[in-house]
Amino acid sequence: MTAPAPLDHADLRALNTLHLPARAARLQPVEDAADLPALTAAVADRGEPLLVLGGGSNIVFAGDFAGTVLHMRTRGIELLAQDGDTVQVAVAAGELWHDWVASALERGWYGLENLALIPGTVGAAPVQNIGAYGIELVDRLQAVEAWDLEARQWLRLSAAECEMGYRDSVFKRRLAGRAVITRVIFRLSTVPDPRAQYADLQRELAARGITAPTPRDVFDAVCAIRRAKLPDPAQIGNAGSFFRNPVLDAADAARLLAAHPDAPHYPAAGGAVKFAAAWFIDRCGWKGVRRGDAGVHERQALVLVNHGQATAAELLALARDIQADVRARYGVAIEPEPVIVGG
Repeated sequence: MTAPAPLDHADLRALNTLHLPARAARLQPVEDAADLPALTAAVADRGEPLLVLGGGSNIVFAGDFAGTVLHMRTRGIELLAQDGDTVQVAVAAGELWHDWVASALERGWYGLENLALIPGTVGAAPVQNIGAYGIELVDRLQAVEAWDLEARQWLRLSAAECEMGYRDSVFKRRLAGRAVITRVIFRLSTVPDPRAQYADLQRELAARGITAPTPRDVFDAVCAIRRAKLPDPAQIGNAGSFFRNPVLDAADAARLLAAHPDAPHYPAAGGAVKFAAAWFIDRCGWKGVRRGDAGVHERQALVLVNHGQATAAELLALARDIQADVRARYGVAIEPEPVIVGG
């Protein structure tokens, strides 16, 4: 199979959910992972920088990209093995995440329902260790397959080798800019085991009169919650949650809660405490603020939006002012979640 021809001076506005204006020196579609060795070797021979792009839902183009963008368009869902109630399923990196979650549910493969309606592609999911409503990707992960740009070889990393933490993984550290994820292997169950302990989820299910939820009930409730809280990128440009929830060690968390006992918080690994970044931003009065076409969403303080013609400089300036305000008032550092490229 011949790889699609690259496009020079490619417009990236339609390929990022913030709809920011940017161009790539070269845009190379990837429809078959087997093409990666040759395609990436050609980029290396030209001495160009390389960027891997999936759904563009977790990226801020702060300017043009003077290199090659590999646009992952690979497709495929493959049942690898079934052992009793457990299935192992390999999913191509270019599959849309929500479509995969919906497909798994339809096929009777359970465990991903809480992660419904998260934007982006399957290949991007391990990088962030995406999570929502009490479940993280690592809870359902078997392995990740990737092409190693430096070693020029294929990788298969177990869930443990992915070194996942809160919105973190080896792909953001040691393998950042080095591993091109090609497939993600999931470990799911054919036996329903819905997880509905998360407070928002419990409230939504109760409002629907559901006391014994099925996986479909959880899926539908999660979709309803996300649609009520988060804007559709097709309607208004956004990258989902723009800031990560801050995680404080036990001592700092105790000091913060002594001064602000109403701050929403949750236990984290190692005795640390995770706080809701949206609460700080909202309390600082940023929800619904608009500066030209850059703004904070009116229903969710974590989401920065592009009302039409905002530039990356305007959005990032707004983000920095929010960060400074939260730090000044609460002594808490909140960090951007999307990857910032160019500029």
